[in-house]
Amino acid sequence: MRIYTFPLGPLQTNCYIIANEETNEAIIIDAGMHPGSLLDKASEYKVRAILMTHAHFDHMGGLDEIRKKTGAPVYIHPNEQEWLQNPDLNGSSHWPMVGDAMRTERAEYELADGDVLDLAGMSIRVLETPGHTPGGVSFLIGEHLFSGDTLFAHSIGRTDLPGGNYGQLIRSIQEKLMPLPEETHVYPGHGPETTIGFEKMHNPFIAGTLR
Repeated sequence: MRIYTFPLGPLQTNCYIIANEETNEAIIIDAGMHPGSLLDKASEYKVRAILMTHAHFDHMGGLDEIRKKTGAPVYIHPNEQEWLQNPDLNGSSHWPMVGDAMRTERAEYELADGDVLDLAGMSIRVLETPGHTPGGVSFLIGEHLFSGDTLFAHSIGRTDLPGGNYGQLIRSIQEKLMPLPEETHVYPGHGPETTIGFEKMHNPFIAGTLR
């Protein structure tokens, strides 16, 4: 398995290609704005799926282009199907400085907590991690966790946007992410990579709150 990271758009949203070099297949996690560099690399593989951690505009602004170029289906939590089509929910109508209001087609597949997806020859476990948004999810592939805007290095996702809930976010982190092995690598929606063990010890929102 090989992981490629692409910070895309004005908010430098981390989007990922996870490639199976043995089968020449890949999946994409999140679909940020201006995805040219991601698409250049994706053209080297058969892309089997586009997995969405959540549907804020900076994570779905390139979805139409990526869908068109790869032909891959989209997976999202059912709580955010409508967000893909509603600029007020995905936030694009509130940020006119970064572009036009964003709307895209519904996702072909919906995700549920505990799902195990078999895609591109990889086993991908779905963890419901709401709080930043109502339908936020994280994806676990082996010892690699793609946390979207739930968990960052030294920080957590903001909860002051529509649908955010601070208590729910903390519960998601405590109950779904912190029990993972400490060596689990965390690939967040913004900023640098980290590990579960490091965040247990040093994240000011988490350290000291674990039961």
